[in-house]
Amino acid sequence: MNIGIPKEIKTNENRVSLVPAGAEALVAAGHKVVVEKGAGLGSGFSDEQYVAAGATIAPDADTTWAGADMIIKVKEPIAVEWPRMKKGQTIFTYFHFAADEKLTKAHMDSGATCIAYETVELPSRELPLLTPMSEVAGRMAVQEGAKYLEKLYGGRGLLLGGVPGVAPAKVVILGGGIVGINAAKMAAGMGAMVTILDVSLERMRYLSDVMPANVTTIYSNRHNVLEQIA
Repeated sequence: MNIGIPKEIKTNENRVSLVPAGAEALVAAGHKVVVEKGAGLGSGFSDEQYVAAGATIAPDADTTWAGADMIIKVKEPIAVEWPRMKKGQTIFTYFHFAADEKLTKAHMDSGATCIAYETVELPSRELPLLTPMSEVAGRMAVQEGAKYLEKLYGGRGLLLGGVPGVAPAKVVILGGGIVGINAAKMAAGMGAMVTILDVSLERMRYLSDVMPANVTTIYSNRHNVLEQIA
């Protein structure tokens, strides 16, 4: 199979859909991997690294798309990319079709087979391709929150972990799912007093077992939420 890796062109998108190690594995399995020139630079991977992994570098997006049986991307194709899609081609990316009718229609009209990462589901009902994004989101939320508590960014001048003689900040997390548990890990690791509110007693029992002592679980209802954020 010929697999194309285009450069992401959506605003502020610096990720690449396939790292050199992944390209090497696909080439070893007998596939041809074509990477658009500069596709990996935003993620710290040079064209030379892809070539060393056995991939071919294409000079532009049109060349990358034209010969590909499968296109692997990070984000959904934007309007300028739609004419490059073709019947019989498989496109694998985060699509989020429900949010964009024009995007959905363009892909239906193209005749391509579109597989959305966010809909890939295991027999256990887990969404394995959404989990990593949720892990990142939870951890980044705490980093960003800590930053915006600083006076420099208009915050109250609070340090999450406090210092000797000064109490740590309080972090309230709504929901103990993948995002919530990763946010809690990050905040607890920085020394904050963390409260997770959830409606599942089973989940709260699990969190109470695995989380450090500065993480508390509380049943989520209107009264408790208002009390925690007061």
